[in-house]
Amino acid sequence: MVHEIDYEIHGNEMQFVEIELDPRETVVAESGAMMMMDNNITMDAIFGDGSEKSKGGGFFGILGSAAKRVITGESLFMTAFTNTGMLKQKVAFAAPYPGKILPMDLRNYRGKLICQKDAFLCCAKGISIGIEFTKKLGTGFFGGEGFILQKLEGEGLAFIHAGGTIIKKTLMQGETIKIDTGCLVAMTESIKYDIQFVGGIKNAVFGGEGLFFATLTGPGEVWIQSLPFSKLASRIYASAPQNMGRSVDEGSILGNIGNIFEK
Repeated sequence: MVHEIDYEIHGNEMQFVEIELDPRETVVAESGAMMMMDNNITMDAIFGDGSEKSKGGGFFGILGSAAKRVITGESLFMTAFTNTGMLKQKVAFAAPYPGKILPMDLRNYRGKLICQKDAFLCCAKGISIGIEFTKKLGTGFFGGEGFILQKLEGEGLAFIHAGGTIIKKTLMQGETIKIDTGCLVAMTESIKYDIQFVGGIKNAVFGGEGLFFATLTGPGEVWIQSLPFSKLASRIYASAPQNMGRSVDEGSILGNIGNIFEK
């Protein structure tokens, strides 16, 4: 049985979600996502995702659930937060980098949502967190997320996170959009996902947009992020001090020449 949970999302660019739990109610989150919690909330590390789907297969079902998490780059363990008190209690989970937290009611998407590997933040207990393999070899090699995407299945609330601003696009039958391969956050199961070469040597070499687009074809819904974490990380790395902790002179016409006069 999937637990029903109440929530409130706080903040703008650095968000966290505060979840209110009834007595004996449980929410499951990625390890390290917890920000704060009330006194009567207890933590319990669980192997895999703790869903009935994984438990139904016995030991091997739980082991398979944990193995899928490792394949998607996550920890073997998740953390379950349960209200052991007699009154409602709250627990909050923070986004790992600037962006938005999206509440996704899986009942609105036929019980299944496909998202990028690191998008999942937390969910109501009972939701299964698995993997979704891309069907085409080219998509796996050049699709930005590799062969594997994350799959959320169940009938409750799940919270996902992505960078920058997030836009939701509803695609009609046969309608196609092209996006940067790293900007895909999530999509419904009915969306056809593929990759396409940008075309033209000049575009490929000097365009600065990469060699491939992701093509998404409807019908279905797609969520797109403006700032993938990989792009944010690369800009931070490029601007970080490179030589024994010295700062980077952004905007200076002298550049590193000015460092000659530093003592």
